[in-house]
Amino acid sequence: MKSQEYTGGENFDLHDMLQLGRELRLHERARFFTQFIDDLNTNNKFVYRRCIDGEMEREVTVMSEESNTSKSFLMFGSNNYLGLTGHPYVKARVKAAIDKYGIGVGGPPLLNGYTTLHRELEKRISAFKGREDTLIFSSGYSTNVGLLTAIYNKQDVVLYDKYSHASLIDGLRMCKAAAFPFNHNDLIDLERLLEENQNSKGNVYVAVEGVYSMDGDLARLDEIVPLCKRYGAVIMLDDAHGTGVLGEHGRGTAEYFGVQDDVDIIVGTFSKAFGVVGGFISASEEIVNYLRFFARSYMFSASLPPPVVAAVLAGIDVLENEPELHNALHNNIAYAKQLLCEIGFNITTVTPIIALIVPETMDIRKAAYQFHKKGIFINAIEYPAVPVHLQRFRISLMATHTRSDIETLIGYVDDVWRTCGCSIREMHIES
Repeated sequence: MKSQEYTGGENFDLHDMLQLGRELRLHERARFFTQFIDDLNTNNKFVYRRCIDGEMEREVTVMSEESNTSKSFLMFGSNNYLGLTGHPYVKARVKAAIDKYGIGVGGPPLLNGYTTLHRELEKRISAFKGREDTLIFSSGYSTNVGLLTAIYNKQDVVLYDKYSHASLIDGLRMCKAAAFPFNHNDLIDLERLLEENQNSKGNVYVAVEGVYSMDGDLARLDEIVPLCKRYGAVIMLDDAHGTGVLGEHGRGTAEYFGVQDDVDIIVGTFSKAFGVVGGFISASEEIVNYLRFFARSYMFSASLPPPVVAAVLAGIDVLENEPELHNALHNNIAYAKQLLCEIGFNITTVTPIIALIVPETMDIRKAAYQFHKKGIFINAIEYPAVPVHLQRFRISLMATHTRSDIETLIGYVDDVWRTCGCSIREMHIES
């Protein structure tokens, strides 16, 4: 397999690995890839697309299609950071919404797909993010695509962190933007690009993520925001993994760094801390009104179903009325970091995402199957999502995990590393 530069985030294209320069017709590609997957399943106990039978809680039931049996797993692979998918209040609000609004709207927001529930959510998110207005998308992916294709003009320039998510990269491709990446969290590189483009006839946009999902590290907004303001750049913050998690009130990465009033456009998703699906853009009233008509992925997509909207509204209620849940999440993060450091890792993240880089000598698929056999649901991130030397297990913590759950996980991490003949203490891993 050919090597690749780590682009970070969740942004990779299997075409690069599959075709290796060959031009294959559709059926040839499909057959080749089917054989590739079959070989993985036969030789490596491929532990992806496991079938979960029940709620996405701290403990889940996984069905085996081969044996038609079920097994209980501790879930450390879900972005359901606050455990809201099973919260009694959230479920009650969703049931009430179904009784009043039904299960869907059958149309886009500019026509029949705009209910009083949708407008309520726009107002609540706007207040939550400290912005004038908000519009809601059917997915986080379509949110970034809709934003970029709507706001970009030919005279504009977009500067973006190399670790940006695939949705932003695809949005840049679709609008054919003059776009320049800067090295991850490298303010010197960003300032170089700002200087080079400060005489641009159009807008200069700077796109960063509050939390970078593959590594769990933060954009340095306390330095990025003043730098962008100095050059008159428009700041676009994708706070998918920060919303509901960071900041004193869970309002996100901008609140965490104290720059909530200074970010121009905030993008987010409901598929992480809120545990459902959908996305949003919060900005000035003028920008939001413009996007309602120019963001094609908003205009031409059916609106989120009322039960989903009700779930997010209920989630905001929980954040505001049950701060102990937010505190529990951060206590779990601190405890997991402590235990991992005690066995030899160097973990510095302040987010629920903990990346455990595996040594190149470790067979990550065999290690993943070891976790699977032990009843630990954890995501293995392997090539081509990351280069071979940066393959990792990505732990996702939830507020509902118990200390015993975390102790069990870390005990098995130590055990799997030893079983695979790897010494944690010799690796000097940083996450």
